[in-house]
Amino acid sequence: MGLDMRYQLRVNPIACVGHGMCAELLPEIIELDPWGYPILTSPNVPRGVLDHARRAVDACPTLALLMEEASGKHH
Repeated sequence: MGLDMRYQLRVNPIACVGHGMCAELLPEIIELDPWGYPILTSPNVPRGVLDHARRAVDACPTLALLMEEASGKHH
């Protein structure tokens, strides 16, 4: 496992019901639209907020916020 591993966030719009907890826990990356649904300002998780991102993923009541390893491949 290398130190250069990168992570990305993804929102499952079907599972999301707009609690907004993710934006409170991770305002560096997540903003809310006028209806309270999350908008990712960037899918990439900077190393400095990785712990906050994990907390936001764990706190999502509907499991709509997902964090996955970035593949490093660009499509």
